Amino acid sequence: MQKENFFKKYWLVMLTGLLVGAAAVVLTAFGNPKNMGFCIACFLRDIAGSLKLHGAGVVQYFRPEILGIVAGACIMALIGKEFKPKAGSSPVIRFTLGAAVMVGALVFLGCPLRMVIRIGGGDLNAIIGLVGFMLGILIGIFFLKHNFSLGRAYKQGKVEGLAFPVMLIGGFVLTLIGGATYFAVSTEGPGSMHAPILLALGIGLVVGALAQKSRLCMVGGVRDAVMFKEFGLLAAFGCIIVAVLVGNAILGNLDFGFEGQPIAHTEWLWNLLGMTVVGWGCTLLGGCPLRQLVLAGEGNTDSAITVLGMIAGAAAAHTLKTASSADGTGVNGPIATIVCLVVILLVSVTHLKKEQ
Repeated sequence: MQKENFFKKYWLVMLTGLLVGAAAVVLTAFGNPKNMGFCIACFLRDIAGSLKLHGAGVVQYFRPEILGIVAGACIMALIGKEFKPKAGSSPVIRFTLGAAVMVGALVFLGCPLRMVIRIGGGDLNAIIGLVGFMLGILIGIFFLKHNFSLGRAYKQGKVEGLAFPVMLIGGFVLTLIGGATYFAVSTEGPGSMHAPILLALGIGLVVGALAQKSRLCMVGGVRDAVMFKEFGLLAAFGCIIVAVLVGNAILGNLDFGFEGQPIAHTEWLWNLLGMTVVGWGCTLLGGCPLRQLVLAGEGNTDSAITVLGMIAGAAAAHTLKTASSADGTGVNGPIATIVCLVVILLVSVTHLKKEQ
């Protein structure tokens, strides 16, 4: 009876997890890089490159999936009367945390979503990343339990809430019109590997709509399990891994091991600490990178600011050589990871509210 109640309560978020995992497999089969398929951090990094915010020629492409997620969430929120623009909750701090999260993700080489996709492909380095991710969330929960808060957000007009989705649409259209004349487009490396535009955009729309309706969040799964004994989002986390694992098995893409994994490195300490940055930062922000995109689609401009911070963090990571590659961590990657941990600690300590 309890199992029936669990599935009845969480069927939508679990179905969303299965479909997100399947989407990653399909996108990979049609051209996206292996063990990536659907990585928010990697896609935002590629967009930063396409806008010439960094000069790493192998990761420059305006990923349609990002626009699809935001637009899909926006459409679903409008249909469900959940489009409620708000802003004003420590925007500069959110921008800074977004940048720090991106730096940590690019040290590990992936967001939480890519982490579970990598696990589903057999990349055992991602399990070390998972340990760091869980550690970061637990640290964040400690501060949440001690009244951490970034302050209250205030109601905004619809124009404010629609600004970010419209901005993305404009950027996407300009890259289609301007192409390589005005925007950077990779001719080799991960940035040159992508699924057909309409397929990527369509899958992004579906994922964005379902993620909005189900409240899917990689950070929220662990946070809710620890703080509220709610396991629905955590089950969705597992559903993504199962879908990717089964899909890769069918396509013959399973490869268990540490060495030679696609777009990954074996430096375990920085895999762990990079994802600690991500888990901790996202817990304070109230959601993983995927959740931030969905919230931005719902009109939350604080989340839109966070996403812009992530894009800036991606630009800084490649400009300052903190991003990792298949050969290992970047020259300044370890230093940047420690700096990010210190920054997040300072934010955590300075935003503890006294109990009334």
